[in-house]
Amino acid sequence: MDLSFTPEEQQFREEIRAWVKEHLPKEISHKVHNALELTRDDMQGWAKILGKKGWLGYGWPKEFGGPGWTAIQRHLFEEETALAGAPRIIPFGPVMVAPVIMAFGNAEQQKRFLPGIASGEVWWSQGYSEPGSGSDLASVKTKAERKGDKYIVNGQKTWTTLGQYGDWMFNLVRTSNEGKPQTGISFLLLDMKSPGVTVRPIKLLDGGHEVNEVFFDNVEVPAENLIGEENKGWTYAKHLLSHERTNIADVNRAKRELERLKRIAKSEGMYDDLRFRDEIAKLEVDIVALEMMVLRVLSAATSGKNSLDVAGLLKIRGSEIQQRYSELMMLAGGAYSLPLIREAMEAGWQGDFPGGNPALAPLASTFFNMRKTTIYGGSNEVQRNIVAQTVLG
Repeated sequence: MDLSFTPEEQQFREEIRAWVKEHLPKEISHKVHNALELTRDDMQGWAKILGKKGWLGYGWPKEFGGPGWTAIQRHLFEEETALAGAPRIIPFGPVMVAPVIMAFGNAEQQKRFLPGIASGEVWWSQGYSEPGSGSDLASVKTKAERKGDKYIVNGQKTWTTLGQYGDWMFNLVRTSNEGKPQTGISFLLLDMKSPGVTVRPIKLLDGGHEVNEVFFDNVEVPAENLIGEENKGWTYAKHLLSHERTNIADVNRAKRELERLKRIAKSEGMYDDLRFRDEIAKLEVDIVALEMMVLRVLSAATSGKNSLDVAGLLKIRGSEIQQRYSELMMLAGGAYSLPLIREAMEAGWQGDFPGGNPALAPLASTFFNMRKTTIYGGSNEVQRNIVAQTVLG
């Protein structure tokens, strides 16, 4: 197994780097490098820039309008955009539901939904978790009853990330109570502007509004929006979750945030503390190890092997690393990282006082937000069981 990049791949990296440098808005990269809050316009604006280039669906094959890149090229694209300070591509459309539509949707569904995802015009949300149905996803209770050419949907989803912006939602719904819980689940695409859909914000510890509750009260969904076969949604959900868990690892963001951690530690005088520098070094070693694991997965994909069987392991390590670098940033900032005054941050205050460090203002917000990474996408405890069963045997 050769983990070094070929001259052609290095040339591809340079082309990506040059294009991103030219087209990524400076105000957006400034926000990303300093962990400032991104607006919908920031996130969707970058998505549309990529969509116009044909790169929002960077993992798509050419037959569906993607660039047809190899696994290595996709990795290099992710790395260069992350290091440049580009926002993460909101994954729900291009990374999560699109592969399901490609693999299990019919030709009409592919023609109808994929172009809006590829262009960045249509914002998708995820309807998986429910109150009482998180890691135990097979227990979902949101019900979809078939009546003629429609499904009538009733129930509730929760922790719907950025659902306040959603145009469409892909939903796991219960269409049967017979047999095992997994056998009665279907995969339904739902227009969030439909009558009966209510989105309510969940305010987080940092005062932000990133996640939501979504309620369905007799929502009518055309039967043509069913992906694949009725009661076979569990199969499609597992396909999607493999892509989500690999995406959560996000080794390239970790590399960018490692550099930010070093900048903060140096500016606050903590880089001269040998014990603290040891912690940074250990984190860097683990990030390199995670990157090697990702490259092994990519190497397996290039050789035609199944690369998704270690998705859970990537998710475990990646999410733990995200928590560690946010903790170390808080330690480096000391007392100046503790205040969390959202109103002041929204008004533009970023350490604007004598001796203040603008990079410290959002640290507490980042720290709180990262507490969720070991839970969403399937909790790490559950992922360890999956790895034990499917990888270790």
